[in-house]
Amino acid sequence: MKLFVPKETTPGETRIPAVPEAVKKLAALGIEVRVEAGIGAPIGLSDKEFESAGAEIVGDRAAALAEADMVVRLRPPPESERAALKPGALHIGYLDPFRDPSAVQALAAARTTAICMEMIPRTTLAQKMDALSSQANLGGYVAVVLAAERLGKILPMMMTPAGTVAPSKVFVIGAGVAGLQAIATAKRLGARVEAFDTRPVVEEQVLSLGARFVKVDLGETGQTRDGYARQLTEEQLARQQEAMARHCAGADVVITTAQVFGRKAPVIVTREMLEQMRPGSVVVDMAAETGGNVEGTVLNQEVDIGGVTVIGLGNLPGRVPVDASQMYASNVANLIDHFWDKEAGSFRLDLEDEILDGCVVAHEGDVRNAALRELLANKGDDAS
Repeated sequence: MKLFVPKETTPGETRIPAVPEAVKKLAALGIEVRVEAGIGAPIGLSDKEFESAGAEIVGDRAAALAEADMVVRLRPPPESERAALKPGALHIGYLDPFRDPSAVQALAAARTTAICMEMIPRTTLAQKMDALSSQANLGGYVAVVLAAERLGKILPMMMTPAGTVAPSKVFVIGAGVAGLQAIATAKRLGARVEAFDTRPVVEEQVLSLGARFVKVDLGETGQTRDGYARQLTEEQLARQQEAMARHCAGADVVITTAQVFGRKAPVIVTREMLEQMRPGSVVVDMAAETGGNVEGTVLNQEVDIGGVTVIGLGNLPGRVPVDASQMYASNVANLIDHFWDKEAGSFRLDLEDEILDGCVVAHEGDVRNAALRELLANKGDDAS
């Protein structure tokens, strides 16, 4: 079986979808691994390192795509390559399905089987394959580092002959994977940390990291079966914002991480709330790529709003591409290894399996996910 890993073509993407360690693991399964020449350049890896791990280096991208039984990517395929795979091939990568369902539709039309890495279920068994969580973990770390760089004061308390420097206050909104890592990183750097989440169940995790959990009575909230926060009502959002305003006003750094999978990110920090913050404060909006949690966020820019720096940079894991690439490549290799039939020498596509049922979005000409089918139908109605 031939597996091909092409270079990423998305402008500004620094991560790569395979590293030598992952190639070695896949080659040991009996897979013929091919990688495009120069694939490792963004993180300083040479073609020779991939060859030593068992990969064949290829220069003809189009031919390799057409011959591959499996294709592994990081970003969704460019439009020009969505129909390039042979029928029955397996395509693995991020697909951003709810913002660009046409990619899934095109892969289905080409009769390829598409695995959407964002839709790996958040179960214990699937943890080793969960790329969304591994990348969010790094994003939470980067968010704190960015804030520390932009803030005009240090994060830890420091006692010096010139006097005592008080610790900076960091307020993290959202205690999912990214938020918990942001809390842990800010604490390691010596900040005084508070955190809020709509899910009371995460309070224990926040406290275990040494942060204070901010309680706000929002009524019934909870989380989805996959561990994501449920979307709040307008009344709940208003109540949350009122409580958030007080904590934002006292913070030197605010980090927002609130996202609802498949939907636009909720606006949590309004301009009015920013105006109550001290000049020189920093806000990092980790939801900038899905619409932003902060009113006034501009994707891939840092803006000044009333003296407060609002950072809306996208692809935060891409700022630590070495580790991000290693984690993503490991997630994909673990997925393939888990479903690899050693006797048959092929990927075991058991669509009744909970993991594959959740992440296989296209198969045998059909879009399998009901929400995506509805979204595509609505887009068709709009076009007509």
